[in-house]
Amino acid sequence: MGNPESLRKAIPWEEFDYQALLGALQNYAHPRDKISDLLAKDIIIRVKKGLYIFGDSYRTKPYSKEILANLIYGPSCVSLEYALHNHGLIPECSVALTSVTTKRPKKFQTPVGLFLYKNVPEAGFHIGLQRVEMENGRAFLMAGPEKALADKFRSDRGLSIRSQKECLDYLVNSLRIEESDLANLDASLLKKIADSYGSKKIHLLAGMVGRLRRLSDYTGRSENSEA
Repeated sequence: MGNPESLRKAIPWEEFDYQALLGALQNYAHPRDKISDLLAKDIIIRVKKGLYIFGDSYRTKPYSKEILANLIYGPSCVSLEYALHNHGLIPECSVALTSVTTKRPKKFQTPVGLFLYKNVPEAGFHIGLQRVEMENGRAFLMAGPEKALADKFRSDRGLSIRSQKECLDYLVNSLRIEESDLANLDASLLKKIADSYGSKKIHLLAGMVGRLRRLSDYTGRSENSEA
């Protein structure tokens, strides 16, 4: 069971924990020694204590950094800049995989990249959350566009927003989000997140999105009537 082919049959996923690894090596006389050997030969790679992926030569498909982000530190969900880019709201792809958690902020530098975690209130953690399904029954948690944007607003501690105009200027000029994309967001969901977070900044964001949505709807109706 200690050879790579047997391990691949016993562990069908690219990301796995210590218990799964022990289970695959249950018939091995000294499983801990074998784990050390597997690590030394790069058959498996330790992402952090108790969490592994298969090495490059033994991988059957790409591993999921999003699944790893959920497993490295939890409860957590992918959010902030990484999720905003994933949803097509901001053009830049974050170097780090960014997440939010109900626990203390943390940073993990791993062999597969940097993982950052910022704190959000537990009351609002699940609001706006999405479960992203992958093949073979795998899945990870990621913030929807509204939650990711609200989390970004909350995480920018030095950001002073006192009006909807300042809010829009920050979103368009600093984050480079298109007004049309903002108008498509759910203002009521943003308000719910703002209430759970107790955030005046996110309340301003919700009001601004609602105003853009009403303006977009009015413009659309006007163009249709003229046609």
